Amino acid sequence: MKKQLVLSCALALSALSSCAYAAETLKILTWKGYAPNELVVKFEKKTGYKVEITYSNNEEMIAKLRATRGAGFDVAQPSQDRISSVQEKYKIYKAIDYSKINTSALVTSMLDAVKKNTKVKDDSFAVPFCYGTSGLIVNKKLAPNAKDYSALLDKEYAGKISYRLKRPTLIGVAFAKGENPFEKYSDAKEYKTLMDGVAKDLIKAKPYVKNYWSNGDSLLELLRSGEVVVAMGWDNGGWKLHKENPDLDFVAPKSGALGWIDTFAIPAKAENVEGAYAWINFMLEAENAAYFTNKEGYGTASNGANKFLDKEIKDNFERSFTKADIDNINWYPPVPAKLESIEGKLLDKVKASK
Repeated sequence: MKKQLVLSCALALSALSSCAYAAETLKILTWKGYAPNELVVKFEKKTGYKVEITYSNNEEMIAKLRATRGAGFDVAQPSQDRISSVQEKYKIYKAIDYSKINTSALVTSMLDAVKKNTKVKDDSFAVPFCYGTSGLIVNKKLAPNAKDYSALLDKEYAGKISYRLKRPTLIGVAFAKGENPFEKYSDAKEYKTLMDGVAKDLIKAKPYVKNYWSNGDSLLELLRSGEVVVAMGWDNGGWKLHKENPDLDFVAPKSGALGWIDTFAIPAKAENVEGAYAWINFMLEAENAAYFTNKEGYGTASNGANKFLDKEIKDNFERSFTKADIDNINWYPPVPAKLESIEGKLLDKVKASK
């Protein structure tokens, strides 16, 4: 009896110890750079949690959480367009309780987009964290009127235009035509009709194109040399060039830059849900969000971060984006599989045309 009692007590203490460890540890599955060590240390001192980081990417996050049915981590950081379809199939995330999120600290348009694009039935499954955009990189001295993706089709810049033959170009040109291709995602026939028109526009304007770039560094060289004056590219590339030459800069197109958002999500079998919400709110505090942006260069969903940004980075965002431009970003939703084949065939058609 005494031995059994001792054994029972030992097992009970072991269970309590395991529970205490689970409660005191916060396990985060994230991208490199998304959990800077300085912020991890600050969070640990503030909350008493011990943070464990595992670096990953979208495909690995999905694979890890599928394998465990949503166990093993308390926070994950998938892109917003990689959540709803996975959640429908595998149920690897918990619905977000937005009452536990300091939503007043967030850019409303980003929060609304993430709620919409991660919705499954009546629940949404993510909170926005950081973002990046593509739009135009322009030599403002030589192409001062290049304000929208339509400039990629403009004879005025003949021989000095460059873009990738990828889906963002199709999407951007469609928006510049006054259409919203994302609203046609649910109807493959309508989407194909729209993109047939975009492909015809690209084929007609093909003689004006210097090249279809596939390497970002080579594009920057063409812009540096003046061989290209209007291009479709990423915000960071434009800002890098602006530092070298004030005539070059990233321009948010009139019809809206195209944007990706990486998020916070809570795995279905997270053991430290309270800690997960604490981390999300901590990382979206203005000063902490600004620290991340200063270090990594990505914008964040924290609407107060700008006042804590380093001057150069703050200037980049303020030159390229007014508040209206931020609210006008067209955030990528999940892509239905059948649309990818439609786009692929049209891009091949544009490439093969003469």
